[in-house]
Amino acid sequence: MDFIRGQHNIRSRHRGCVASIGNYDGVHLGHQTIVRQLLRSRDKFALPALIVTFEPHPQEYFRRGEQTRLTSLRAKLELLDKHGIDRVLCLRFNTRLANMSPENFIQDLLVSGLGVKHLVIGDDFRFGRARAGDFDVLRRSGKRHGFSVENTETFLVNGERVSSSRVRQALELDQLDLAQKLLGRTYSISGRVGHGEKRGRKWGFPTANIDLQRQNTPLNGIYAVEVSGLDDVSVPGVAYIGRRPTLNGIRRLLEVHLMGFEQDIYGKRLVVHFLKKIRSDEKFDNQDDLKAQIARDKTEAELYFERQRQSN
Repeated sequence: MDFIRGQHNIRSRHRGCVASIGNYDGVHLGHQTIVRQLLRSRDKFALPALIVTFEPHPQEYFRRGEQTRLTSLRAKLELLDKHGIDRVLCLRFNTRLANMSPENFIQDLLVSGLGVKHLVIGDDFRFGRARAGDFDVLRRSGKRHGFSVENTETFLVNGERVSSSRVRQALELDQLDLAQKLLGRTYSISGRVGHGEKRGRKWGFPTANIDLQRQNTPLNGIYAVEVSGLDDVSVPGVAYIGRRPTLNGIRRLLEVHLMGFEQDIYGKRLVVHFLKKIRSDEKFDNQDDLKAQIARDKTEAELYFERQRQSN
């Protein structure tokens, strides 16, 4: 897949495509429906399929980073590549882009920049200053500039629309099974293993510290997980996401204790699949109480995996 970072990196070889525009946070089943329509258009027009996305997400920009997200940029690119997209253009969302009129967005980016021949958009897509651009604006512009526009039908699960907001809400409410239905896969977070304080190792619970890269995930607490990226095998584990209130932590961390695995994995990129919520994060009176609870969390995770093995 060809990744284009910023409009200034669009080259002549990138002109001429079928395209879609959106955050694509999570690449959930609704997004996958749009992708399938886009790939059908690729075959019809014999042109590359391109997705325009944004970094940071517009809601992150307007809410000053408080908005939680489902996938990092890298994870999103990997998912879009897996689903067959040829190119992704990532635009930096800033004041200039936020204040751009729908007409200028269409002319500068879609027409002059990318030479879009066909556009596939989601049913709730809005763009431009004050979100003034919509399907009708695109359709009228398409008639003037020579590109066609196709809308997608709402994708429903359990009678309700699938959206990134709905996935976030499911995760915040610890409804991991519902999140899996909406995503079409187990919710996961990927990242590279770095060095931490090694406090867990001293306590007998060594952990892999995975860099969240400022990703504000909707998860919080202790989870039974499965970890991939370790020599083509999946390893069960117990994960913690939070700020370690007992230790007066500030930065959000993802720490994973891998069960029965003791190899050196610093620098490896892992994918942590969240299977079951064990408990919410909490502050303990002292470190001894915290250590005792960590032992109970590990036991609870082991019992979960044992039940899973017996049911399969």
